[in-house]
Amino acid sequence: MKVFSNPVGSGNLWFDNLTTAQGTPVAYDPQARSFVPMPPFCANRDIIGCNWIAPEQGAFCRSCAMTALAPDPNIPNAMPNWAETEASKRWVLDNLGRWHWFRPEDPGTRPVFHMLAEGLTPVAMGHANGVVTISVAEADPVVRATRRQALDEPYRTMVGHMRHEIAHMLWWRLSLREDFLDAFREMFGDERADYPTALEHHYHNGPPEDWRLFYLTSYASAHPHEDWAETAAHLLHLTDITDSLVSAGLTSPEVPRQGWDPYSEPDTAMLINVAASLAIRVNHVNRSMGLSDLYPFVLSETAQRKLAFVHDWLRRGAQGL
Repeated sequence: MKVFSNPVGSGNLWFDNLTTAQGTPVAYDPQARSFVPMPPFCANRDIIGCNWIAPEQGAFCRSCAMTALAPDPNIPNAMPNWAETEASKRWVLDNLGRWHWFRPEDPGTRPVFHMLAEGLTPVAMGHANGVVTISVAEADPVVRATRRQALDEPYRTMVGHMRHEIAHMLWWRLSLREDFLDAFREMFGDERADYPTALEHHYHNGPPEDWRLFYLTSYASAHPHEDWAETAAHLLHLTDITDSLVSAGLTSPEVPRQGWDPYSEPDTAMLINVAASLAIRVNHVNRSMGLSDLYPFVLSETAQRKLAFVHDWLRRGAQGL
Protein backbone atom coordinates (compact mmCIF):
# COMPACT_ATOMS: atom_id res chain seq x y z
CA MET A 1 0.00 0.00 0.00
CA LYS A 2 1.26 3.47 -0.86
CA VAL A 3 2.01 6.21 1.61
CA PHE A 4 -0.04 9.20 0.44
CA SER A 5 0.63 12.93 0.22
CA ASN A 6 -1.38 15.37 2.31
CA PRO A 7 -3.47 17.45 -0.15
CA VAL A 8 -3.77 20.45 2.21
CA GLY A 9 -0.46 20.64 4.01
CA SER A 10 2.75 18.92 4.95
CA GLY A 11 3.19 15.35 6.04
CA ASN A 12 1.83 12.04 4.85
CA LEU A 13 -1.51 10.26 5.00
CA TRP A 14 -2.16 6.58 5.51
CA PHE A 15 -4.78 4.58 3.67
CA ASP A 16 -7.33 4.59 6.51
CA ASN A 17 -7.10 8.30 7.43
CA LEU A 18 -10.30 10.34 7.74
CA THR A 19 -8.50 13.59 8.60
CA THR A 20 -5.08 15.13 8.34
CA ALA A 21 -2.91 15.58 11.45
CA GLN A 22 -4.31 19.12 11.63
CA GLY A 23 -7.90 17.81 11.66
CA THR A 24 -8.92 18.67 8.08
CA PRO A 25 -11.43 16.09 6.73
CA VAL A 26 -10.12 14.15 3.74
CA ALA A 27 -11.28 11.18 1.71
CA TYR A 28 -9.59 8.69 -0.58
CA ASP A 29 -10.27 8.77 -4.31
CA PRO A 30 -9.65 5.19 -5.52
CA GLN A 31 -9.64 6.25 -9.16
CA ALA A 32 -6.91 8.86 -8.72
CA ARG A 33 -5.28 6.88 -5.89
CA SER A 34 -4.92 10.01 -3.81
CA PHE A 35 -6.64 11.88 -0.99
CA VAL A 36 -8.91 14.88 -1.57
CA PRO A 37 -10.16 17.46 0.96
CA MET A 38 -13.67 17.95 -0.39
CA PRO A 39 -16.95 16.00 -0.55
CA PRO A 40 -18.94 14.15 -1.71
CA PHE A 41 -17.94 11.66 0.97
CA CYS A 42 -19.32 8.12 1.25
CA ALA A 43 -22.73 7.84 2.93
CA ASN A 44 -21.15 5.33 5.33
CA ARG A 45 -18.57 7.81 6.59
CA ASP A 46 -20.41 8.64 9.81
CA ILE A 47 -21.78 5.11 10.23
CA ILE A 48 -18.71 2.90 9.88
CA GLY A 49 -15.91 5.38 9.22
CA CYS A 50 -15.61 4.79 5.47
CA ASN A 51 -13.03 7.24 4.14
CA TRP A 52 -13.66 6.91 0.38
CA ILE A 53 -15.32 9.49 -1.82
CA ALA A 54 -18.74 8.92 -3.40
CA PRO A 55 -19.96 9.74 -6.92
CA GLU A 56 -22.52 12.19 -5.49
CA GLN A 57 -23.80 13.49 -2.18
CA GLY A 58 -25.64 10.83 -0.17
CA ALA A 59 -24.30 7.94 -2.27
CA PHE A 60 -22.09 5.05 -1.32
CA CYS A 61 -18.49 4.83 -2.42
CA ARG A 62 -17.33 2.24 -4.93
CA SER A 63 -16.52 -0.25 -2.17
CA CYS A 64 -19.59 0.19 0.04
CA ALA A 65 -21.85 -0.04 -3.02
CA MET A 66 -20.69 -3.66 -3.42
CA THR A 67 -22.19 -4.59 -0.03
CA ALA A 68 -25.72 -5.86 -0.66
CA LEU A 69 -26.33 -7.16 2.88
CA ALA A 70 -25.14 -5.38 6.02
CA PRO A 71 -25.07 -7.01 9.46
CA ASP A 72 -27.94 -6.77 11.91
CA PRO A 73 -27.08 -3.78 14.13
CA ASN A 74 -28.96 -5.36 17.04
CA ILE A 75 -26.35 -8.11 17.37
CA PRO A 76 -23.68 -7.08 19.90
CA ASN A 77 -20.53 -5.58 18.37
CA ALA A 78 -21.94 -5.93 14.86
CA MET A 79 -21.30 -2.30 13.88
CA PRO A 80 -17.65 -1.97 15.00
CA ASN A 81 -16.91 -5.40 13.52
CA TRP A 82 -18.55 -4.35 10.26
CA ALA A 83 -16.52 -1.15 10.20
CA GLU A 84 -13.27 -3.09 10.48
CA THR A 85 -14.44 -5.62 7.89
CA GLU A 86 -15.28 -2.90 5.36
CA ALA A 87 -11.88 -1.29 6.00
CA SER A 88 -10.22 -4.61 5.10
CA LYS A 89 -12.38 -4.86 1.98
CA ARG A 90 -11.34 -1.37 0.86
CA TRP A 91 -7.69 -2.28 1.36
CA VAL A 92 -7.92 -5.44 -0.76
CA LEU A 93 -10.02 -3.82 -3.49
CA ASP A 94 -7.44 -1.08 -3.78
CA ASN A 95 -4.67 -3.71 -4.00
CA LEU A 96 -6.50 -5.45 -6.84
CA GLY A 97 -7.18 -2.11 -8.50
CA ARG A 98 -3.45 -1.84 -9.12
CA TRP A 99 -4.05 -4.63 -11.65
CA HIS A 100 -7.28 -2.93 -12.87
CA TRP A 101 -9.70 -5.33 -11.17
CA PHE A 102 -13.13 -3.84 -10.38
CA ARG A 103 -12.22 -0.35 -11.61
CA PRO A 104 -14.20 1.47 -14.33
CA GLU A 105 -11.83 0.14 -17.01
CA ASP A 106 -12.62 -3.45 -15.93
CA PRO A 107 -15.44 -4.74 -18.19
CA GLY A 108 -16.33 -7.69 -15.96
CA THR A 109 -18.67 -8.41 -13.07
CA ARG A 110 -18.01 -6.89 -9.66
CA PRO A 111 -18.30 -8.94 -6.47
CA VAL A 112 -21.38 -8.63 -4.29
CA PHE A 113 -20.75 -8.83 -0.55
CA HIS A 114 -22.97 -10.21 2.19
CA MET A 115 -21.58 -8.91 5.50
CA LEU A 116 -23.20 -10.95 8.26
CA ALA A 117 -22.96 -10.77 12.03
CA GLU A 118 -23.06 -13.96 14.05
CA GLY A 119 -25.94 -14.45 16.43
CA LEU A 120 -26.52 -17.90 17.89
CA THR A 121 -24.84 -19.70 14.99
CA PRO A 122 -21.58 -19.08 13.12
CA VAL A 123 -21.58 -17.65 9.59
CA ALA A 124 -19.93 -19.79 6.90
CA MET A 125 -17.71 -17.58 4.80
CA GLY A 126 -17.41 -18.36 1.13
CA HIS A 127 -18.16 -17.45 -2.48
CA ALA A 128 -20.93 -18.53 -4.86
CA ASN A 129 -21.66 -17.08 -8.30
CA GLY A 130 -20.12 -13.70 -7.61
CA VAL A 131 -21.45 -13.34 -4.04
CA VAL A 132 -18.86 -13.19 -1.26
CA THR A 133 -20.16 -13.95 2.24
CA ILE A 134 -18.10 -12.67 5.17
CA SER A 135 -18.59 -13.12 8.90
CA VAL A 136 -17.90 -9.74 10.47
CA ALA A 137 -17.44 -11.51 13.82
CA GLU A 138 -13.95 -12.43 12.59
CA ALA A 139 -12.99 -8.79 13.10
CA ASP A 140 -13.06 -9.56 16.83
CA PRO A 141 -9.48 -10.54 17.77
CA VAL A 142 -10.63 -13.04 20.39
CA VAL A 143 -12.95 -14.83 17.96
CA ARG A 144 -10.27 -14.85 15.30
CA ALA A 145 -7.52 -16.12 17.61
CA THR A 146 -9.77 -18.87 18.98
CA ARG A 147 -10.59 -20.12 15.49
CA ARG A 148 -7.00 -19.82 14.31
CA GLN A 149 -5.85 -22.02 17.16
CA ALA A 150 -8.70 -24.49 16.69
CA LEU A 151 -7.79 -24.88 13.01
CA ASP A 152 -4.02 -24.90 13.71
CA GLU A 153 -3.41 -21.96 11.36
CA PRO A 154 -0.27 -19.79 11.48
CA TYR A 155 -2.10 -16.73 10.16
CA ARG A 156 -5.71 -15.48 10.22
CA THR A 157 -6.77 -11.85 9.63
CA MET A 158 -9.72 -10.08 8.07
CA VAL A 159 -7.51 -8.83 5.23
CA GLY A 160 -6.50 -12.45 4.69
CA HIS A 161 -10.15 -13.56 4.59
CA MET A 162 -10.94 -10.86 2.03
CA ARG A 163 -8.04 -11.85 -0.18
CA HIS A 164 -8.99 -15.52 -0.02
CA GLU A 165 -12.73 -15.14 -0.67
CA ILE A 166 -12.31 -12.51 -3.39
CA ALA A 167 -9.79 -14.87 -5.01
CA HIS A 168 -12.59 -17.42 -5.37
CA MET A 169 -14.63 -14.75 -7.14
CA LEU A 170 -11.68 -13.95 -9.43
CA TRP A 171 -11.41 -17.62 -10.34
CA TRP A 172 -15.13 -17.62 -11.19
CA ARG A 173 -14.58 -14.69 -13.54
CA LEU A 174 -11.48 -16.15 -15.14
CA SER A 175 -13.15 -19.54 -15.58
CA LEU A 176 -15.31 -18.02 -18.31
CA ARG A 177 -12.18 -18.24 -20.45
CA GLU A 178 -11.52 -21.71 -21.84
CA ASP A 179 -7.78 -21.04 -22.09
CA PHE A 180 -7.72 -20.30 -18.36
CA LEU A 181 -9.49 -23.50 -17.36
CA ASP A 182 -7.15 -25.71 -19.39
CA ALA A 183 -4.09 -24.04 -17.91
CA PHE A 184 -5.57 -24.04 -14.41
CA ARG A 185 -6.30 -27.77 -14.43
CA GLU A 186 -2.79 -28.52 -15.61
CA MET A 187 -1.32 -26.49 -12.72
CA PHE A 188 -3.79 -27.04 -9.85
CA GLY A 189 -5.77 -30.15 -10.79
CA ASP A 190 -9.39 -30.69 -11.79
CA GLU A 191 -11.70 -28.41 -9.82
CA ARG A 192 -14.67 -30.56 -10.85
CA ALA A 193 -13.70 -33.04 -8.12
CA ASP A 194 -16.48 -33.22 -5.50
CA TYR A 195 -15.92 -30.21 -3.25
CA PRO A 196 -17.95 -31.16 -0.11
CA THR A 197 -16.40 -34.63 -0.10
CA ALA A 198 -12.91 -33.18 -0.44
CA LEU A 199 -13.43 -30.77 2.47
CA GLU A 200 -14.92 -33.51 4.65
CA HIS A 201 -11.89 -35.69 3.94
CA HIS A 202 -9.55 -32.81 4.76
CA TYR A 203 -11.18 -31.98 8.08
CA HIS A 204 -11.49 -35.64 9.06
CA ASN A 205 -8.07 -36.90 7.94
CA GLY A 206 -5.95 -33.76 7.73
CA PRO A 207 -3.55 -32.85 4.90
CA PRO A 208 -1.13 -35.32 3.29
CA GLU A 209 2.16 -35.67 5.15
CA ASP A 210 4.14 -34.09 2.31
CA TRP A 211 1.78 -31.13 1.75
CA ARG A 212 4.57 -28.59 2.33
CA LEU A 213 6.27 -29.74 -0.88
CA PHE A 214 3.28 -28.78 -3.02
CA TYR A 215 1.11 -26.22 -1.18
CA LEU A 216 1.48 -22.94 0.67
CA THR A 217 -0.89 -24.01 3.45
CA SER A 218 -2.39 -27.28 4.64
CA TYR A 219 -5.87 -26.01 3.70
CA ALA A 220 -4.73 -25.50 0.11
CA SER A 221 -4.29 -29.27 -0.17
CA ALA A 222 -8.03 -29.85 0.37
CA HIS A 223 -9.21 -29.06 -3.18
CA PRO A 224 -8.00 -27.21 -6.31
CA HIS A 225 -10.42 -24.36 -5.56
CA GLU A 226 -8.81 -23.83 -2.15
CA ASP A 227 -5.32 -24.19 -3.58
CA TRP A 228 -6.10 -21.39 -6.04
CA ALA A 229 -7.64 -19.14 -3.38
CA GLU A 230 -4.79 -19.66 -0.92
CA THR A 231 -2.17 -19.09 -3.63
CA ALA A 232 -3.89 -15.95 -4.92
CA ALA A 233 -4.21 -14.61 -1.38
CA HIS A 234 -0.51 -15.23 -0.79
CA LEU A 235 0.41 -13.50 -4.02
CA LEU A 236 -1.47 -10.46 -2.73
CA HIS A 237 0.19 -10.82 0.68
CA LEU A 238 3.67 -10.87 -0.83
CA THR A 239 3.06 -8.11 -3.36
CA ASP A 240 1.51 -5.77 -0.82
CA ILE A 241 4.09 -6.48 1.88
CA THR A 242 6.72 -5.45 -0.63
CA ASP A 243 4.82 -2.41 -1.89
CA SER A 244 4.14 -1.20 1.65
CA LEU A 245 7.76 -1.55 2.75
CA VAL A 246 9.10 0.17 -0.35
CA SER A 247 6.49 2.94 -0.08
CA ALA A 248 7.44 3.51 3.55
CA GLY A 249 11.01 4.19 2.49
CA LEU A 250 12.50 0.87 3.62
CA THR A 251 14.84 -1.01 1.34
CA SER A 252 17.17 -3.98 1.05
CA PRO A 253 19.88 -5.11 -1.38
CA GLU A 254 17.28 -7.19 -3.27
CA VAL A 255 15.11 -4.18 -4.22
CA PRO A 256 16.06 -3.60 -7.88
CA ARG A 257 15.95 0.20 -7.99
CA GLN A 258 14.59 3.34 -6.41
CA GLY A 259 10.92 3.89 -7.24
CA TRP A 260 10.39 0.23 -8.14
CA ASP A 261 6.69 -0.69 -8.24
CA PRO A 262 6.01 -4.30 -7.17
CA TYR A 263 2.55 -4.23 -8.77
CA SER A 264 4.12 -3.41 -12.14
CA GLU A 265 6.80 -6.10 -11.91
CA PRO A 266 6.15 -8.81 -14.55
CA ASP A 267 8.86 -11.17 -13.25
CA THR A 268 7.27 -13.27 -10.52
CA ALA A 269 10.60 -14.74 -9.44
CA MET A 270 11.98 -11.23 -8.90
CA LEU A 271 8.87 -10.19 -6.96
CA ILE A 272 8.92 -13.27 -4.73
CA ASN A 273 12.65 -12.98 -4.08
CA VAL A 274 12.30 -9.38 -2.92
CA ALA A 275 9.14 -10.11 -0.91
CA ALA A 276 10.63 -13.13 0.85
CA SER A 277 13.84 -11.26 1.66
CA LEU A 278 11.96 -8.31 3.13
CA ALA A 279 9.58 -10.58 5.06
CA ILE A 280 12.48 -12.48 6.64
CA ARG A 281 13.97 -9.19 7.82
CA VAL A 282 10.67 -8.02 9.31
CA ASN A 283 10.17 -11.44 10.91
CA HIS A 284 13.49 -10.87 12.68
CA VAL A 285 12.38 -7.41 13.86
CA ASN A 286 9.05 -8.79 15.11
CA ARG A 287 10.86 -11.42 17.16
CA SER A 288 12.73 -8.64 18.98
CA MET A 289 9.34 -7.65 20.46
CA GLY A 290 8.10 -11.17 21.01
CA LEU A 291 5.59 -10.87 18.15
CA SER A 292 4.57 -13.48 15.62
CA ASP A 293 6.33 -13.57 12.28
CA LEU A 294 4.93 -11.22 9.66
CA TYR A 295 4.96 -13.99 7.04
CA PRO A 296 5.22 -17.44 8.66
CA PHE A 297 5.27 -19.51 5.48
CA VAL A 298 7.79 -21.45 3.36
CA LEU A 299 7.70 -21.17 -0.42
CA SER A 300 8.43 -24.53 -2.06
CA GLU A 301 9.38 -24.76 -5.73
CA THR A 302 5.89 -26.00 -6.61
CA ALA A 303 4.26 -23.19 -4.63
CA GLN A 304 6.41 -20.67 -6.47
CA ARG A 305 5.27 -22.05 -9.82
CA LYS A 306 1.67 -21.71 -8.70
CA LEU A 307 2.31 -18.14 -7.54
CA ALA A 308 3.76 -17.35 -10.98
CA PHE A 309 0.64 -18.79 -12.64
CA VAL A 310 -1.68 -16.68 -10.48
CA HIS A 311 0.51 -13.61 -10.94
CA ASP A 312 0.31 -13.91 -14.71
CA TRP A 313 -3.49 -14.22 -14.75
CA LEU A 314 -4.24 -11.54 -12.17
CA ARG A 315 -1.96 -9.02 -13.87
CA ARG A 316 -3.64 -9.44 -17.26
CA GLY A 317 -7.03 -10.97 -16.55
CA ALA A 318 -9.14 -7.97 -15.53
CA GLN A 319 -9.12 -6.49 -19.02
CA GLY A 320 -9.21 -9.81 -20.81
CA LEU A 321 -5.70 -9.54 -22.18
